[in-house]
Amino acid sequence: MSKFATTPAPPASGIRWSWNFGPDFSEADSACLLLLLTALREQGTLGKAAVNAGISYRSAWGLLSQGEACFGQSLVVKSRGRGTSLSDFGEQLVQLDFAARTTLAEAHAPWAQRLQEVLFPSHVPSPERLRIAASHDLALADWIENGRHVEADIYWRGSEEALAALTRGECDVAGFHLPESWSAEQTTAWLGTWLKPRQYVCLPVMRRQHGLLVAAGNPLAVHSVADVARLGLRMVNRQRGSGTRSMIDQLLAANALSPRDISGYAHEEFTHDAVAATVASGQADVGFGIAAAAARYDLDFVPLTWDRYCLALRNTIAQSAAVRHLIRRFRGNTFHQRLQAMAGYQALDADEALPWEQLFAAPA
Repeated sequence: MSKFATTPAPPASGIRWSWNFGPDFSEADSACLLLLLTALREQGTLGKAAVNAGISYRSAWGLLSQGEACFGQSLVVKSRGRGTSLSDFGEQLVQLDFAARTTLAEAHAPWAQRLQEVLFPSHVPSPERLRIAASHDLALADWIENGRHVEADIYWRGSEEALAALTRGECDVAGFHLPESWSAEQTTAWLGTWLKPRQYVCLPVMRRQHGLLVAAGNPLAVHSVADVARLGLRMVNRQRGSGTRSMIDQLLAANALSPRDISGYAHEEFTHDAVAATVASGQADVGFGIAAAAARYDLDFVPLTWDRYCLALRNTIAQSAAVRHLIRRFRGNTFHQRLQAMAGYQALDADEALPWEQLFAAPA
């Protein structure tokens, strides 16, 4: 007996599904028939296919006969000297089963992962390369694309979409931003829509300055959201579900304005770059975004507020090598230098990801 204790591997768990071929077929028979047909296609003989399916040769013929009677079509073809092969109908059935299983495996994978995390959290494998769904940010995009040793794949979503993707298991990390004007109650209520307490942690990464993007020299003398409505200016908006869109709506409400008061409210773009480019091209008079986007397109910037950009992730991977590596990179000189070179950014030096309900709770 070994003197070294080992932790037993968890039993296999996941999501299973089966075809319903009608009342004449049980779930087990349906699965066995498809397994038999698939094996026959690969093995070329019914004897070998039966062994593969774990049934006798006689049972294999009985199952095929049952299927043909149920479907009203031949599943196999017997040829002298060539044994038994799939009929065209049998081939179609096998191809349909393969296509369905491939598609459903991809759809079920996040939920199977969630099941593993619930049943056997200590055995959940840590991701080697993080998948990040994130609200668009210029500094993060530049760093991920050009930074050395940043092992992550990122795709852009609105803050709400990113958090929803995290809860569905479609990504490892969600990037979102919070207005600093929000109270602790507002923040926890908003995050609680997606993140359950004690299951997720958050890492504050940076602060960003938001405001109005206008043409160089600010020829229309825009100084507030109220000016946009008063002057009848054309605005370019961010998409629904983005954190920036929420900030815009809150600013309108604070100025007793409604979307109907803003020309171009329905004109949506999906990134800060796209908003700035729209203003720079003259297609809009004003946009709302970060100072760095204004600087990149030589626009004037009217500062209005700040936000905090954070990452959320499951606490089961918070101590993984990939996450620890990501935090070290955020604290490194390269990331800090990139932020300092961009207008309106400040780094937030968080040592570790903390439970989100603790991080954003109101001070006692």
